Formats: sequence, C-alpha cells, structure tokens
Amino acid sequence: MSTLTQGPVADLLDRLFAEAAAAEIPPALARLSAEERDRLMRSRSLYRDLYHGLAEVALPVSPTTGRLLYMLACSLKARTIVEFGTSFGISTLHLAAALRDTAGADGAGRIITTEFEPAKANRARDNLRVAGLADLVELREGDALETLARDLPPAIDLVLLDGAKVLYAEILALIEPHLRPGALVVADNAEHAPDYLARVRDPANGWLSVPFAGDVELSMRLG
Repeated sequence: MSTLTQGPVADLLDRLFAEAAAAEIPPALARLSAEERDRLMRSRSLYRDLYHGLAEVALPVSPTTGRLLYMLACSLKARTIVEFGTSFGISTLHLAAALRDTAGADGAGRIITTEFEPAKANRARDNLRVAGLADLVELREGDALETLARDLPPAIDLVLLDGAKVLYAEILALIEPHLRPGALVVADNAEHAPDYLARVRDPANGWLSVPFAGDVELSMRLG
C-alpha cells in the first residue's frame, strides 16, 4: 500500500493539482516574454517582486516530478529531507508520504522545509494537516538563507530545490556540508540557475549530475 496513491493524500493532491492548473497568472506576469521571465528569475531583487505577485498561486512541481520525489525518497529509505520552497506543500506531501511509507508508524523521519511567503506557509500547514502528515514536517517560515543556515541535521539524504532559482547555488552551499555520501539533490527548473548547474555538473566539485525529464536536474553527492 502507498500513502501517496490512496486515502486523503491522493484525494488532496488531485484537488491541489486541479486548482493549480486552473489558477490564473496575474496579467502583468502573463504578458512577460520567456526572456523577461528568465531575467526575473536570475535577479534576486526582481525575483522577490515576481514571487510576491504570485502569493496566491501554487507554483507546484509537476505530477511527474512529484512521483519522482516519492520514488527517490522511498528508494533511498530517506530519513532526513530538506526542501527549499514549500509553496502550498504539494511537493512536501509527496516527500512526507514517502517518509510515512518507509519510516513506519514510529515516525523516524523528518522533512525540513522553508517558505518565504506567510500566506503560502499557512496553506501548506493546512494541507499537511488534512493529509495527516504534519507530524513529519518542520516548516520554517522566512528567508531560506537564514532558515537553512542553522540547526540542520548532520546527515541529509535528499534535497529538493524549488524556490528562487537565483539562490540555488547559495542554498546548496549551506546544505552541502550536511549531505551524506550518495545523497541526492533534485533541482526543479534549474536551467534558470547557471551558477548552480556549473557547480553540480563538475565532478571536481564532488558531484555527479544529469538533467532529467526536461525540467529537473538530478545530482548525487560523491563520497
């Protein structure tokens, strides 16, 4: 049996993905060209403006990426997961379902996730409660450069990067000392984070990395 595909989690994810698909992007953002959006994503100050404008929009991982996260976490038998960019908690639900299915009833698993927008953090908390997975998640609200700069576990198994793309390299630098050999990092839409890609695609930096499914970079920390 899979927590992901049954009961309250499956029903909730179906609803959240449907709502995300139906949500309207604010017109000012919808009119931006691909080049203008890329420029916004690569600028720290401009990205904050972009993100504030999407405070009521879910911006989730795709259903395919969500299932990939669940499968990776289960295959690793992950016990400690860190997520940058909670949004409404859709990716968090996939990761928490994997912890529930592999860690058992004793709850020997933990996700640390961080979200900048208070409204999104509140939505994520509500969704995790509805799914019955809130006990596995520590949601840190605020700037990830601060929330992930403290109290990280010594051996992280899996990381999801799905927040401000311009911060991917800096977030990785905070987390990297805590990654166990063989830990995996999934970076969504990493094509907007060239500094990050340059780091993880160079084996001299201790990484093995491949693009996956068109919009994901999957990287393994070498021993």
